[in-house]
Formats: sequence, C-alpha cells, structure tokens
Amino acid sequence: MSDLWQRLAETGELDGSLRAEIEAAFGPRGKKALVAIDAGKIKKYHDFFVVEGRTADYVVDDDFCTCSDFMYRGRTCWHLIAVRIAMATGKFTGVDAWYVDQLK
Repeated sequence: MSDLWQRLAETGELDGSLRAEIEAAFGPRGKKALVAIDAGKIKKYHDFFVVEGRTADYVVDDDFCTCSDFMYRGRTCWHLIAVRIAMATGKFTGVDAWYVDQLK
C-alpha cells in the first residue's frame, strides 16, 4: 500500500494503472474518492481539507475525518483517501480562508 502512495507522490499523476490500483486496494471507497477528485470536491483551506460529500461537507485533518463512517465505525473513509490523493497530485482547490471562520 505504501508503494501506491509513493508512486503517486513521485508521478503526481493519476494514470489508469494507479486508478485501478486505488480501486483494487480500497474498493467502493477508492472509487468514491476518485469520483470526488475528478469532480473537484476537495478544498484546501488554511487550516483543514474539506471534502464535499453527498449530504454535507466533511473536515479532514491528518488521519481524522468528521464523517460518520470514520467517527462511529473507525474506518478509513473515502474522504481520507480522496485527501491523500489530492495531496499527492495537487488536485484540490485552494481556498484563501480559514474554514473555522465559516463555522461562526
């Protein structure tokens, strides 16, 4: 698995073989992560990454996510996978603001 992330970081590109490897490694979560990347649903604020989900936006910080899959089931959710892909490839939208300011 670390090999996958290393290759992705080295190339910075999501070619067909890396996409297939992500889907094979993470199943439906990997596929959802790739769909989110392709749709531009990953945003990088000054303080957090935020992933736009179907029903809400989810804050991702390091290996933590605010979604229920992560919070209640303790699983690696697709939001975490999407952010990891986004960080390696630069495929995210930078937002010149602090996300925490939007919570007020």
